[in-house]
Order: sequence, then structure tokens, then C-alpha cells
Amino acid sequence: MKILPPKPQSKETPKLLRIWIWVQIWVHVLCGIFILSFIFPFADHKKRAQHIQDWSQYLLRIFNLKVEVQGVSLPESNPCLIASNHVSWLDIHIINAFKPIRFVAKSEVGGWPIFGWMAKQLGTVFIRRDSARHARQVSSQMAEVLNTESICIFPEGTSTNGEGVLQFKSNLFESAIVSQVPVYPLAIRYLSKTTRARSDAPAFIGDMGLLESMSNIIKNRTLVAQITFLPPCGNPHNSGVDRKQLAAYCQESIAKTL
Repeated sequence: MKILPPKPQSKETPKLLRIWIWVQIWVHVLCGIFILSFIFPFADHKKRAQHIQDWSQYLLRIFNLKVEVQGVSLPESNPCLIASNHVSWLDIHIINAFKPIRFVAKSEVGGWPIFGWMAKQLGTVFIRRDSARHARQVSSQMAEVLNTESICIFPEGTSTNGEGVLQFKSNLFESAIVSQVPVYPLAIRYLSKTTRARSDAPAFIGDMGLLESMSNIIKNRTLVAQITFLPPCGNPHNSGVDRKQLAAYCQESIAKTL
């Protein structure tokens, strides 16, 4: 009699637990809408930042996603520009869970139901990826913001599976030169808690919708997000570098880390 090997156990999250997670997510989103509608208008900058950080941290707990932070320290009070690779819509919440910050996002995000409205309330700067002229306008807007607040950009212009880095577009780096702030490269990796291998589960790529991406993450509750802040490219105004050199430095630094 032939003995069949045991079937491998599925590592997917059980169905009932997945349903409960979805309930938690939507309740948490409703809480976010309430905060943005009725608390944000009366809160100062410090309290707003705390609300953003608390909300992002709780969202990651719902997904059972652990964040590991490593690398150099960011300035406590002085603004800076952060240039990161882009894997998932989760990237923003992972960064905000560590340090609340302003973001530049593709204009399509502003049209997302609920989440687009939330992004607008958080001060997200939207950019049309098909317009170099609009990119220059956004860069000027960013330079004004960088006088008082830090900003994070995703210079690849799209998201990838995190295996490598696409060529960084240099237009938005001009804002760091104008505002005379340092530029910090940021490498984001998603790993399996058990194997420590790179995971594709959070990747938000191709024609994938937001709900589909969220479902993939819910099914894989063994993820670690590893963010590594790399040495800055000095003060671009004093070091004589141009925006293309800044973009190349950040791209190469991140590629070596992934």
C-alpha cells in the first residue's frame, strides 16, 4: 500500500480571522475619517503628527506587520528630503508610524474613494506623472514646504516588487537644492518573519487594485517591514551637486541595500 506524503499546511490566514481583520480595518478607517473631520481642524502641528503616528501604528498592528528601523538618525527638528524606493501603499503608513511626514503621491491617489480624501487632508502633494511642467510646479511647492517640514518622495514614479530599484526621476530633487536641505535615501524591504526572505505579498504593482493588495497582505500575516535610512548627500546647496547627482546617489545607495 502506497503511503501518500502529508499535504503541506496552508500558511494563509484562516477565513474567519480574515473577515475579522476586514472589520477592524473599516472601523479603523471610520475612526480616521472622524479624526480628520472633527479633530484635525482644531489641532496644532504636534498633535496632528501624533494622531497620524498613532493611526498608522494601529493599522500596522491590524495587519500584524512588524517594522524594523535601522541606519542613520534623521534630524530631530531641521527639515529634510527623504527619497525612498516604492513597493506598496503600506510604505506611507510604515514611514508615518516611525516619523509623521508629508508625502508626494501620484495624482491618481487623490481620486481614490475615501483614501484619496484622507490623503488630501494629510497635506499630500499630488503630481501628474505624465507632465514635466507639472513636476516643476510641484518642485517649487515642495521647496516652500521644506522650509518648515520634511517631505518624502518616491522618485521611481511607480511601485515595484522590491527586488530592485528603477531609475530615479530627478525633477523633484530640485526642491532640496532650492531649500538647502539634506537628502536622505530610504530603503524599504518586506521580508518573511520566518525565512527572512524578500516577500512579494505587499507589492502594489500592475493593474492591482487597493482592495486586492490589502487582501494579499491579510492572507500573509508573517511580514516584516525593514526600513533603512542611509547617509545623506550633505547640503546640496553647499556641496555643488545638481538634482541628477542627488537622484543617482539615492538610487545607488538604495540599490546596494536591497
